[in-house]
Amino acid sequence: MAQVGLGQWGKNLVRNFDDLADLAWLCDLDGERRADLAQRYPGARMTASFDEVLEDDSVDAVVVATPVPTHHDLARRALEADKHVFVEKPPAMRGAEMEELCELAEERGRVLMPGHLLLYHPGVQRLKQIVDSGDLGDVLCVYGNRQNLGTIRTHENALWSLGVHDLSVLLYLIDEEPSEVWAHGHAFLNPQVEDIVFCYLRFASGKIAHLHLSWLDPHKIRRITVVGRDKMAVFDDMELERKVTVYDKAPEEPTTRYGEWKTRTGDIYTPKIPTTEPLRLECQHFMQLIDGRGDPLRAARDGLVVVRTLEQLQASLETVPA
Repeated sequence: MAQVGLGQWGKNLVRNFDDLADLAWLCDLDGERRADLAQRYPGARMTASFDEVLEDDSVDAVVVATPVPTHHDLARRALEADKHVFVEKPPAMRGAEMEELCELAEERGRVLMPGHLLLYHPGVQRLKQIVDSGDLGDVLCVYGNRQNLGTIRTHENALWSLGVHDLSVLLYLIDEEPSEVWAHGHAFLNPQVEDIVFCYLRFASGKIAHLHLSWLDPHKIRRITVVGRDKMAVFDDMELERKVTVYDKAPEEPTTRYGEWKTRTGDIYTPKIPTTEPLRLECQHFMQLIDGRGDPLRAARDGLVVVRTLEQLQASLETVPA
């Protein structure tokens, strides 16, 4: 295996893949990063040349953990060199680019896996099981909150930096491509880089979804809520123990007075969630796909829907001056 991109998140990927595979190459343009990791991973060859990595026929797979605008080009070149590819999210900035990667992976018989980390979080996996079991009843809406007074980016707005996380989960839970999307936001700190974004998605089934994304908030919130006709469930990644909570609450029937609705309140329960590192589970899944276990194209197809939806939301966002 080889990896290109050795920044802050790239180092976490290196740590995991070094345990799971023969890490043969580490590639980055920054000489200090290469020197730092050369001491920790003496068995890996260091280079600033991605071409040198691709020319090595012994490399079966490439991990791409570089800045977002480079993802599509590097992933495409790796697939053309007949390598399996794990590429950090989003794998492309436009739907047409992601379609190209999917078609190339299928033609070459190679795995293309976008790094949608939250999908491998044990809490999200449990939430998906609860939704699919029908225990909540028909799902009516899903909404995500990802807010923080955190790192203010100058090259990537809140939709692309924060929204891709929760959007991948919303689409995973609903298992349907949206038929209509709207986005509104504002750039308070840096021109044309929205630091607050609100997204609305409507689906042909009648379900709806909403996202509140912000770097300007006094609270750090990482929460996804699923509202069913019978029950409601919440995934809260800021909770140390209660990652998932199911509430037996729902409107029950209208009363004859004032048009009010009676509500039903029952038990609240929290299933036990494993504490396994989501990144380790994600990396293991990539290795399993390479090994022929699982659908090698499913992750790429799901990633295509995420990129298409992001592109549509960005287009909507640009219709209103930020």
